Amino acid sequence: MAIHAPYRSLRGISAVAALLAIGAVGCSGVSDAVGSAKDGAKKVARQQSVFSLDIGDCYNPNGKAEGTAYAVEIVPCKEAHEGQVVGGFAIDEGKEYPGDDGVSTIADNRCPVEAQKYAPDTWALPKGAALSYYTPTKESWATGDRAVSCTYTMEKGTFSGSLDTAKSLEPEQTTYLEGSNAVYEALWANQPEKDTVEDDLAGYKAQAEAVAAALDAHVEGLDGIGGTEVGRLRATLTKAAGNWRKAADAADADAFYIAYDPAFTDIDPNKSVAARKELSLATTVPADEAEVWAS
Repeated sequence: MAIHAPYRSLRGISAVAALLAIGAVGCSGVSDAVGSAKDGAKKVARQQSVFSLDIGDCYNPNGKAEGTAYAVEIVPCKEAHEGQVVGGFAIDEGKEYPGDDGVSTIADNRCPVEAQKYAPDTWALPKGAALSYYTPTKESWATGDRAVSCTYTMEKGTFSGSLDTAKSLEPEQTTYLEGSNAVYEALWANQPEKDTVEDDLAGYKAQAEAVAAALDAHVEGLDGIGGTEVGRLRATLTKAAGNWRKAADAADADAFYIAYDPAFTDIDPNKSVAARKELSLATTVPADEAEVWAS
């Protein structure tokens, strides 16, 4: 299986993780040697094939996160670790190997949805955690491997504890997060390939239609949630939905831009901070999202 990185990237980064063996001990002292041997033995005992990863497993990659992975070190989630499996699914068995890009595209589309079932609030993730995935290689596909494991992996450093927050959420928090996540997923999953509206008006209109539909559903969900700030956010998103609908119905690029600018501004994540605070959810906008709207 191969590990690829962040789900919005058009290219994955390779990474190699090989099974570890206990190395030779130097001459720095008997106690250091014994401690090193114990640590090495524990690490070897914790090795698990990437083909048998389960949702909830906390782990450390073996070596650099590049290339083809065969095994990882499974650790208790209370210990410091670099990654956790937060979702998984099987690619349709009857198909031929889709190719490296094809497998990545499937994982790009499915992993955000699967991960949100386990860790719905992406704002509450440890700083530096990025969504990645283990996928079949051409060779493992030939042996029947169809599994994709979706993981949050630290770009640097480690974190402690489990990312499993879905079970601890109140119904109103869950409703909010499901609606909000769907809006941004509609935005990014339907991103046109062309850089300008003039080159792909139909593609941008389709994206606007998807975002408008997601906003309509989100606003409907917010109707059942009380609170002053939630009410203000609902009003803002209602206006945003109208502008996204206008963009979807635009007759030309100029009309699209007129509707798009306020539509995009009104889904700025910063505008949801007060409502999130009212719902006792995380209130720090993730750096990558903050950067998008800042620019």
